[in-house]
Amino acid sequence: MKTLIDHVTVLSMDSQGHVYPDGYVLFDEEGILDVGEGGCRPEADVRVDGRQGILMPGMINIHSHIPMAPFRSMGDDCPDRLKRFLFPLEREAMTPELVYVSSRYAVCELLLSGVTSVLDMYYFEGQVAKACDQLGIRAWVGQTVIGQGTCDSRWPYGGLALCEELIREWRGHGRIHPLVAPHATNTNSPEKLKEAYRLAEEYGVLFTLHASEMDYEMGHFRERYQQTPIVFLDSLGVLGPQTIAAHCIHITGQDIRLLAESKTKVAHCPGSNTKAGKGVSPVYELRQAGVDVGVGSDGPSSGNTLDLFTQFKMIACLQKTKYHDRGIFPAKEIVMMGTMGGARALGAEKEIGSLEPGKQADMVLLETGSANMFPIYNPYSAVVYSANASNVDSVWVGGRQLVAGGRLTHTDLQKERESLSKAMGAFKAMARKYADII
Repeated sequence: MKTLIDHVTVLSMDSQGHVYPDGYVLFDEEGILDVGEGGCRPEADVRVDGRQGILMPGMINIHSHIPMAPFRSMGDDCPDRLKRFLFPLEREAMTPELVYVSSRYAVCELLLSGVTSVLDMYYFEGQVAKACDQLGIRAWVGQTVIGQGTCDSRWPYGGLALCEELIREWRGHGRIHPLVAPHATNTNSPEKLKEAYRLAEEYGVLFTLHASEMDYEMGHFRERYQQTPIVFLDSLGVLGPQTIAAHCIHITGQDIRLLAESKTKVAHCPGSNTKAGKGVSPVYELRQAGVDVGVGSDGPSSGNTLDLFTQFKMIACLQKTKYHDRGIFPAKEIVMMGTMGGARALGAEKEIGSLEPGKQADMVLLETGSANMFPIYNPYSAVVYSANASNVDSVWVGGRQLVAGGRLTHTDLQKERESLSKAMGAFKAMARKYADII
């Protein structure tokens, strides 16, 4: 069945940067068939009047921990909270059921904010994959590998075996892509990092980890190895085109060169980075060096929101402030980072990231009738500086409409919230022991 979305400003995000002010997109379940403007519109079985909205590729969130929805607003101002209560409470309270229900709720949030693809790394990741598959989002899912006992493995590095199980179960799926996800540079031994990377190479999947994020991480590598974490990863041979390094806040000129030369990708998460007072990543320099950079929200605990509109505006404001230059990072480049930049980081640029014939119909329609969306002189600026998740009217993934009129088409948000609230009973009870610090 062919569907035509008409009377929209189309931000194609293709290599020529085509914008169609009174444009249309024709698509079916197999993909996008035509994109254009003016003249006679193509014939279609279903016509959608875009009402002068903005139609853009679905946004791509390349770093998150979506099952952490129960942790949202918990200890937001607590120093060193990862070690003080996040790790312990995860071990004590996270269960397969809670991960599944939390993931469903988080996917609803993602879709309602126009995110059509997400990369997730957490525990019980098979439950995350199941939730993402059921709700129709496109997802890259990675089982966390870490040198300590966790909620899904009593033994350090038990995540390696679980990761291989996840890959074998989900590889070949059309929308769900398993990957290998060691937690961080300093929470895995050098040997286990190399073992994890070999596993990713063996199965031809992506490899992602936190890198150059924490102050104590930087101190660890400075004192033990006299190296930066990026130099250390390079020495292990685990940088490369299939590697996505999340955060990369504290990086040097040498680090940037290594990332560029190895074609390693970077996930930029300005909301969580600055909320924790960690710093501002030199994303302008990374992009100038030719590093592919995508945008991540981090988890609901780290950044409190899963949408990318929040990140877009922060990228612009933080980079302009860091370099004292209003002219760097024009809005078009930021929208590109959140669409094609994410697609390139995931190695999926031939399928998603832009609106072009032959690509998947992953699309977001932003309404422009709200007070905050008038007037519009530059549609890219409207997306970055004016829009927010409430302006998302409709969302399609693979040609299937998952949001219409700002509401989910395939589930009920209130029911998902009630399910999560019920599943959080034991979690909340266990959290009471940390009441003095959260």
